[in-house]
Amino acid sequence: MEVEKNYVDSGGQSEVGFAFCHLLGFHLMPRLKGIHRQKLYRPLAGHPDAYPHLQTILERPIRWDLLRQQYDQMIKYATALRLGTADADTILKRFTRSQFQHPTYRAIIELGKAIKTVFLCQYLHEDALRREINDGLQVVENWNSANDFLFFGKGGEIATNRFEDQELAMLSLHLLQISLVYINTLMIQQVLAEQAWLDRMAPDDWRALTPLIYAHINPYGTFELDMQKRLRLEAA
Repeated sequence: MEVEKNYVDSGGQSEVGFAFCHLLGFHLMPRLKGIHRQKLYRPLAGHPDAYPHLQTILERPIRWDLLRQQYDQMIKYATALRLGTADADTILKRFTRSQFQHPTYRAIIELGKAIKTVFLCQYLHEDALRREINDGLQVVENWNSANDFLFFGKGGEIATNRFEDQELAMLSLHLLQISLVYINTLMIQQVLAEQAWLDRMAPDDWRALTPLIYAHINPYGTFELDMQKRLRLEAA
């Protein structure tokens, strides 16, 4: 998959996330809920009076020297992620298994601070960017709500630590997703085959058209109840 942007909510962003997304060649685009709590990092040291209107939200300068020292190591770990030779979980455990921060991990966090500072400036300045992130996140949340609807057993949670069971659950979910989208696509095509419905479609309707709908689906099965019959229950 060629990823250009990854839309997430506030909980899906972190400095490590910003850094690795940048190293992997795509943009992390979070919708920030607590924007008033965010801080910006200074680009250079030795200019404490620069940006006088931003003094209350400015932090220390970025440590570019640390990024230069650990550049090759950061590229190595990012390449391992891109090629799939290492999992993100394995890499992060390696960074955090000691009480002392790994130097490469410190550099990744430093890079994340720089990338996030640039993003925050764009996020505050560009109204179109905020609308884009909100629209993109709505698509993701619609997809997640469909997953929750389909994966309704046990509250939609994977209640096992066994990798095989987790993989089986996800493959089953994907099968249900594909089936849902396939049937919905056929139904939508059947409706739009009628000229009267086709003529009513405006550009915004085409833009919002998606086969990922589930309000008409009953995931629990159908139980027919005959009110004319009674159970033959005898007194004890």
